Parts: sequence; C-alpha cells; structure tokens
Amino acid sequence: MKYNFDERIERRGTDAYKYDRLAEVCGRDDILAMWVADMDFATPPFVLNAIQKRLEQRILGYTCTTDAYRQNIVKWCQTHYDWTVTPEQVSYVPGVVCGIYLAMQAFTEKGDKILIQDPVYHPFRIVPETNEREIVWNHLVRTDDSFDVDLDALRNDLKGCKMMILCNPHNPAGICWSRETLQAIAHICAEEGVLVVSDEIHCDMILGEGKHIPFASVSEEARHNSITLQAPSKTFNMPGVVCSHAIVPDDQLREKFFYYIDESDMTLGNVFTYDCAAVCYTEEGDEWRKQMLAYVQENVDILEKGLARITDKIRIIRPQASFLVFLDCRGLGFQTSEEYTDFFANKCRLGLNPGTMFGPGGLGYMRMNVGCPHSIVEEALKQIEEALKEA
Repeated sequence: MKYNFDERIERRGTDAYKYDRLAEVCGRDDILAMWVADMDFATPPFVLNAIQKRLEQRILGYTCTTDAYRQNIVKWCQTHYDWTVTPEQVSYVPGVVCGIYLAMQAFTEKGDKILIQDPVYHPFRIVPETNEREIVWNHLVRTDDSFDVDLDALRNDLKGCKMMILCNPHNPAGICWSRETLQAIAHICAEEGVLVVSDEIHCDMILGEGKHIPFASVSEEARHNSITLQAPSKTFNMPGVVCSHAIVPDDQLREKFFYYIDESDMTLGNVFTYDCAAVCYTEEGDEWRKQMLAYVQENVDILEKGLARITDKIRIIRPQASFLVFLDCRGLGFQTSEEYTDFFANKCRLGLNPGTMFGPGGLGYMRMNVGCPHSIVEEALKQIEEALKEA
C-alpha cells in the first residue's frame, strides 16, 4: 500500500475526545478506545497539505465557498453514484447532525412527530427531543445476519409524522439499503406527506460488494421529498475540520431550506473547510479511500474470524459500509445494558458504545470501531478471549 495504516499514533493527551474522555464515559482510561467514530489512521497527507497551503497565507479570515468545492462534490456524486446534481443544489452545513437540526427547525414545529428507526445513531433521538419534538420509534426487524425494515409497520408509524430521519448507510449496523427498500420508503413518505432527511455520511465507506444508493436518486418521489446530508469527514478522518454539505434537488424545498440556513448564518465554513473537502473529492482522495477501505475490510475479517474461534456468544453483524461493527452479544446472557458495558470495560478492557445508546432495540449489542491498525483489533480479541476464560 502507498499509505501506512499500521502505524499506531499516540493520541492520549492531545485533547482527543476518543481518548481523553475515556475515564469520564467508561469509568477508566487504561482500556482500548474503540468507541467514538473517528479513525486512528493519520489524516491523509493531501488534506494536511491543503491546510498548510492555507496557513501560508498567514491570515485566517472569513473564507468564501470555492468553485472547486461544489464542482468536486457534483463530479463525485456523478462518478460514484451515477447521481446527477448541480452546484446550485449543494450547500455547506456545519456538520451532518447540525444539518438534521436545521432541517428540523425549517420544516417542523414544537410538538411535531419525527420518526426514527432504531437501533440508530443516537443524535437522531437527542436532537428532536431536546427541541421539543416527539420521537416516533419504528423498530428495525432482526434478520439472520442483520436488520431490515418492516414496511407495514413503517406505514402505520408514519401516520401523523412530519419528518423521517433516515440513516443510509445505516449506523450502527452498516447496512446499505437496497433500491427497492428506499423506493418503498420514498413512496410511503410521499403518500403520508412526511419529509425525509437522509444522513448519508458513511456513503463513501462501502465495503466488499456493498453499494450505496443515494435516497434522492431512487425515484421522483424521493427526489422531490428529501434533503440529503453528506460529508468527507468520516471517510477521510477529519471530523475536527467540521465539513459537511446538504444536497436538495427539489426547487421549492431547496429555496426554503437554503434561505433558512443562510439567514441563520450557517452556510459559512471555516477557513480550511472548502480546500479540505475539494481535495478529498479527487482521484488522489479516491486512491487513499480505496486503500483505507481495503484495510478496514481486513480488520472486519480479522474480528469475525477471531470471534468465531474464541466464542459463539459474540458475533458480528457484518457491515456493508463504514468502520463501525455492531456486535451481537446477547449470547452472554446479561439482562441490562450496564452489565454489558461493565463486562467489556472492566473484564475485556475495551471502550465500546453500548447498544442501548442507539435505542431500545440495541439491548444486548455493542458497537466497536475498527478504524484502527490491525494490531489493535488483534489486541482486542486477546482481551476478549482472556475475559471469557475468567468468566
């Protein structure tokens, strides 16, 4: 490989949330940090070079959106997803979660119902509840190897809702939703008058034979009834840059949403935003991305094979996307989320995310971040094996 993903970079004491908040969140800091969703790989050199080039100007002033920023996003969508968008349909937003908040503020009122599908990324619940919206849970159905959507239940649960927040690809289960599923969701939401906000931050991290299909691309119903949120931050390991964008194909939705975020002073990125994003969405960025994904895929394989050798009580939901792996730990037989968390933190010495963080359907699961050197995954497996022997 051109890039070294084996390197272990010391991040403790650097104000890294993933490491310097371990004791506060997990009760101890002498454990492997495999929870917060950033990777332990060095941020790509072309991103650091873009930052250095901007620093050489010596004034960190207000910075305009560049032509390359929007044009590279448009070209990337066409090349990778066969999805035609125009520069006018793209706007910077300060983070995908912030984008969800802004869409909620622009299109719903206090007391309105917003549907989410659990288990799912926890800000989907926290942001609406904090802003006095009512959460409607649509529970994903456990299958033999993953989760799926119960479309009949979805239609029933959507009644009276104003918005659905879709996770595509899904976090934490790493599902690439099929075209048929997305089309069905689009049709139901259009019939029920429910706007879809599609979080697609993991869209560029497809593993193996998986395929990402942008929600807005699957039908005219989806195109005219959705806001898509994307970002290079996860894929290129630069979440601290705060660099995300919204894509809104429908003219009326776009006019209302872009006016709202612009008047709310939310469309001006920081001095590094546009350069970093633009350089990621290039051939050089794509080369790094492919090598990183091949390495992450090896980590998933190491984890799956290692767990199969060690125990039948913990098995992975094999992700089709992302560096996050949802572990089905129900075979351990614990009754509460606290017992699962205690076992992994204090027996296995691993800092993971408890499944209940992602909703009531997450009990018995833990989320593990394998965006790290192989040696860390192998170390985690050894610690799990030791803990099970002592149990």
